[in-house]
Amino acid sequence: MKYHTVLTIAGSDSGGGAGIQADIKSIEACGCYASSAITAITVQNTLGVTDVFPIPVNYIEEQAMAVLNDIGADAIKIGMLHSAQVIEGVERVLVHYHTQRSEASPNVVLDPVMVSTSGHRLMEESAIQSLKDRLLPRARVITPNIPEAEFLLGGASLQRQSELPDAARRLADQCQVSVLLKAGHMTEDKLVDIFYDAEEGRLYELPSVRVHTRNTHGTGCTMSSALASMLARGFSLADAAAAAKDYINRAIVAGADYEIGQGFGPVHHFFQFWK
Repeated sequence: MKYHTVLTIAGSDSGGGAGIQADIKSIEACGCYASSAITAITVQNTLGVTDVFPIPVNYIEEQAMAVLNDIGADAIKIGMLHSAQVIEGVERVLVHYHTQRSEASPNVVLDPVMVSTSGHRLMEESAIQSLKDRLLPRARVITPNIPEAEFLLGGASLQRQSELPDAARRLADQCQVSVLLKAGHMTEDKLVDIFYDAEEGRLYELPSVRVHTRNTHGTGCTMSSALASMLARGFSLADAAAAAKDYINRAIVAGADYEIGQGFGPVHHFFQFWK
């Protein structure tokens, strides 16, 4: 018997709702074995981030290489990368990963985390161009929210749901990668995430109804980890995106009425196991 394995490279959230902690919960809930390489330690809770302690780049690389050279990874999920130096280190990890894998497109899911839910900047301005140049072309899928997509598109303004399909296509063409563009920052009650499969040249709409709750901390981390898990299990790109959307929506619904902390609470990652 073998596990489907997912390596997450991301920052730690002391509050447990986002980052490495959310990734591990999501990966395990989606039927995979989670390993990790921590890029930074954040001081945070449901009210926000108050400090960030970066892990030295060589230790980030060594964590990831130790996992890849022993456990391996059917997929890699990448989250918070706060500096250009860290991005360069992760690029070296991905070069190694690509040489290990026989697939033309190894399963790398990159969530371009730039700002926390509470508004704290998690990536240095100088790192954004490095991310675009070095890592996005090595990913199979990226999962930006609307503010992140605006950054990556050079300051575009996305105000309407109808603008998202074109934005997803432009991002895919610009970065040569498939794009899952999340619509959560839109104001409508009906939210339609857009998945553009760059390998097939097809666009998919992933609709849901907005859940009115404060418990949305870590939704981006959770969804991207679910997507990586589905790819690790052998799902096609389109099926993996649809399954990840279903997972995060159900996790938000299941956690909507819980009270934890004084700010933005987490989703319920293990809803299918609890009554």
